[in-house]
Order: sequence, then C-alpha cells, then structure tokens
Amino acid sequence: MNDSQGTVSALSSEQLDRYEQDGYLIVRGMFGAGEIAALRRTFDGIAEAGRPISGHWEPSPADQQSSDPLKRFPRVMHPHRFDPLSMRVLLDQRIYRVLRDLLGDEPIATQTMFYFKPPGARGQAFHQDNFYLQVKPGTCIAAWIAVDPAIPENGGLFVALGTHRMDVQCPESAKESESFVNHLVPPPPGVTPVAAELAPGDVLFFNGSLIHGSQPNTHATLWRRSFICHYMPSSSKQIAEWYFPLHDFHGNVVEYAKAAGGGPCGDEYDWSKSEKWH
Repeated sequence: MNDSQGTVSALSSEQLDRYEQDGYLIVRGMFGAGEIAALRRTFDGIAEAGRPISGHWEPSPADQQSSDPLKRFPRVMHPHRFDPLSMRVLLDQRIYRVLRDLLGDEPIATQTMFYFKPPGARGQAFHQDNFYLQVKPGTCIAAWIAVDPAIPENGGLFVALGTHRMDVQCPESAKESESFVNHLVPPPPGVTPVAAELAPGDVLFFNGSLIHGSQPNTHATLWRRSFICHYMPSSSKQIAEWYFPLHDFHGNVVEYAKAAGGGPCGDEYDWSKSEKWH
C-alpha cells in the first residue's frame, strides 16, 4: 500500500461487501495511541481553558454550573477551521483510501466535530446524517473516530443494519430526557440496532442514510470522546450551505451548489436550526 491517491485498494472485497450489505464498516486501529492522545489533549485543553470559540464552541458562564454535562462540555463544531490538527485528521490519507474504496469516487471533506460525552450525558436519538448535510445526488459518509472506548454503557453508537437503503425520513420528536437533540428516526419494524463497539483509534465508517444513535452515558467514570468527520462524493452536486467551505484532499477549497428544496420535511422546514444541530 502506498500514498498515491486512488491507486491501491485499502479494503478487501469482503469488507466492501459488508459495507454494501450493512451500511457501515469498522476499521480497527487506524489511528495510533499517540495520535489519539494528541486529539484528547487538544480538546480537553479547550474545555479546561473554558474560553468560548465563536461559532465553534460556546459554553456560557451559566452553563458551567449546570447539572447537564453537555451544557458544560458541548460539542465542538467545525474545529478544522481553527485547529491544524483537526484539519490534518480530516484530510488524513488513511481515511482517504478507505473513503475512495467505499465511495468509488473522490471524497470531498465537509465537516468535523468533537464530542466529549462525560458520564451522565444524554445520548443522541436515532437519526440519519444526510437529513442535515442534504448531499445530492447520493449521500454523505461519516468517519467516526473513537478517542475513548465506545461501548453501550458509556453511550457508544448503535447502528440499524441495512437502513442505508432507506430514503431520508422527516424526524419525529425525541425524548428530551434521553437525547440532547429533538430529532428521532425510529428504526423500521423488524430491525434491531446493534452496538458498534470501538477501541480508541478505531474508525467507524457509515453511510449518510444509515439510522444510528446513542443512549445516555450511564458509566460511573468512563467518558466517550469522539472525533467525527463527514465527506461527500465529488460527483454530488449540492450540500447544505452551513458546511461551506469544502475541501478536497489536497486542502484546496472546492465550490458546490447550496442545497435547494425542503427535503423530506417539505419546503417550509426551518433548516437554519437543524443544520447546526449536527
């Protein structure tokens, strides 16, 4: 295997078949312990400093006294726009090679996020990522990097196998006591979600239409930090404006059309709020 883009397959035929069948694939040990420690130090440092980063991480002084852990440790949105390490991870060649195999196309980088998820934090109700990104034609794809172990007890992800073949649905309302966002797309009858258990450094790749979500972190001490990247095929034509600017894997800014239309919720849906939730 070498770094020449698109010249060497990163995945076996069995892995590709599994992704096609299930809508997700776990690549074990993609990132080393030192790389994961650097991510943890970077974002723990942001939280320890406690200084808001406008447009990316904005806890208020009142939130620091909240009993809700996610008020004190909210998600960091688009950290690649201010943090060089996050940009390097977003454009990492190991991720590129897997994406190139899974998409059969050149990937375009669209988003990064960092989740803290301390003990006691609520989960995120089942949902589909492309409801937010609005990539068309086709769908987005996620690369979900475990910074801590991700298991059911600390709020690790559950995935609903095969639901990537569904259309993107208009969500129902989720339970506020269990989910920090209000969107819920229930798995269809007969589909029981399975735990995608990860060790630090493992990467979960999944289709943007796959239904997935997490429960609250009920572990006494174990956090569930994670770094998430989203991508889309270069052959797609549009994406929600909130994800601009987009980058190719050379780091160049690339132009795409702003997503048009109301999506599965209709033309009057308020996307200005929903996009920022994801």
